[in-house]
Amino acid sequence: MEDQVKVLGAWPSPYCYRVLWALNLKSLKYEYLEEDLANKTDLLLQYNPVHKKVPVLVHGGKPISESLVILEYIEETWPQNPLLPQDPYDRAMARFWAKFGEDKSPVFMAIFITVGEEQEKAAKEAKEQLKILEEQALGEKKFFCGNRIGLTDIALGWIAGWLDVIEEAAGRNLLEAETFPRLHAWIQRFKEVPGIKEQLPDRHEMLTYYKQKREMFIAS
Repeated sequence: MEDQVKVLGAWPSPYCYRVLWALNLKSLKYEYLEEDLANKTDLLLQYNPVHKKVPVLVHGGKPISESLVILEYIEETWPQNPLLPQDPYDRAMARFWAKFGEDKSPVFMAIFITVGEEQEKAAKEAKEQLKILEEQALGEKKFFCGNRIGLTDIALGWIAGWLDVIEEAAGRNLLEAETFPRLHAWIQRFKEVPGIKEQLPDRHEMLTYYKQKREMFIAS
């Protein structure tokens, strides 16, 4: 029981997949508990009384919240198949770009929940952030952390699994192959990594879900 691992999550959330991917890459066994965010369970409210949201990792009965914090906990608790580089500077850069992606994600959400000029402005800013990621974070590397997948790749995994769905639902093209060839190549590599490729959401279900969500946002 001491080493029992549970994950409370919700299938449309990229933040939850971060945790599942990290556990898979560490070859760890865990129990996954799906949450209905419209009708949150007592267990979720018990384990995350502050934010009352997913994901929550429960290890030996102790809950940890916030996906990037959970990734760090997983890395420190189970050092096998490391998600961070050995070099201290490279580790700092991995964390920097993970945080950059986190800080800039509201720009992409703005495209999803807006229309007209407001959406146009958000789309322009989103492309600028993608350019920074392609040129400065990824560069000529196979993965953001180097030659193997790491914490930054996991943190930015929503680009691989969710962005094209959000683009289609919102009627906007952002990540065009001719403009961002290295990011496109990274997406293909990311989706083929064992532990990732078996744990990607169904695109059709995602598109249906996000189209409905967008209609709700626009209507309000």
